[in-house]
Amino acid sequence: MKLIFAGTPEFALPSLQALLSSNHKICAVYTQPDRPAGRGRRLSISPVKRLALENKIPVDQPISLRDAKEQKKLASFHADLMVVVAYGIILPLAILTIPRFGCINVHASLLPRWRGAAPIQRAILAGDPETGVTIMQMDEGLDTGEMLKKFSCAIEPNDTTQTLQHRLADLGAKALIESLTAIESGTYQSEPQNEKDSIYAKKINKSEAEIDWEKPATYLDRLVRAFHPKPIARVVLGKSILRICKAEVLDEITSEKPGLILKADREGIDVATGKGVLRLLEVQWPGGRCLPISSFIHGKSELFHVGAILDRMYG
Repeated sequence: MKLIFAGTPEFALPSLQALLSSNHKICAVYTQPDRPAGRGRRLSISPVKRLALENKIPVDQPISLRDAKEQKKLASFHADLMVVVAYGIILPLAILTIPRFGCINVHASLLPRWRGAAPIQRAILAGDPETGVTIMQMDEGLDTGEMLKKFSCAIEPNDTTQTLQHRLADLGAKALIESLTAIESGTYQSEPQNEKDSIYAKKINKSEAEIDWEKPATYLDRLVRAFHPKPIARVVLGKSILRICKAEVLDEITSEKPGLILKADREGIDVATGKGVLRLLEVQWPGGRCLPISSFIHGKSELFHVGAILDRMYG
């Protein structure tokens, strides 16, 4: 089939690569406009654009697809199908109806659970035992279209958004190719979503990453994993911010005040929570990099010592 591919971040790369390796033809790639990034704020191209250019595929980067000229341009490709993977730009109805078979989306959850912008983070934060990918026929709603294929994936105890995202991206590519085969042969079967089971995965706000030691250690461990690699869980220490890159729940019970440092050595910094103890394993100062506690704590015993309170009132 003749395809248009729309995607932006690394999550979309396995799907794009799978299409490049298939018998289908990609006539155009759509991705978000280049944006300033890094300390120098230099324009940075998206991972999808980079891969498309390497394979000499035309790239279009409109700010919006609501413009009639952009819609006419997309229609000029006469595509059979548009494949959307983490594109980040809303497709209006006029776009959804242009390709012969419409538009399909690779979504990183088992729909209708976790519709929206942050399905992977929300699944980890909620303590879901599993998640997966859904290939969905796109409609005007937010991830509400009929489902063509679903593949499930266990969420491991140590999974972060980064590790789980890699597995789901590969799983999505596999599900996509199988779906295209079914669409091309006319053997696909779609299933409507059950609205009663729908949950919205709202966009991550940086304020959510701030540690509240009153919460249980199990929840804080999920928060650390859900917000890695960004925005990274953090503790406000006076005018400084300590980011927590990795932690683990200890099999211990404590009645000490939440936020109190119970132990601090090369193994980790043990902190009392609303229920249980959380051990900090890797942390980061602003402008620095994530370091294991064994490297970080050297020379900082005056800050991180037993009895100190690790919260916004400290420092």
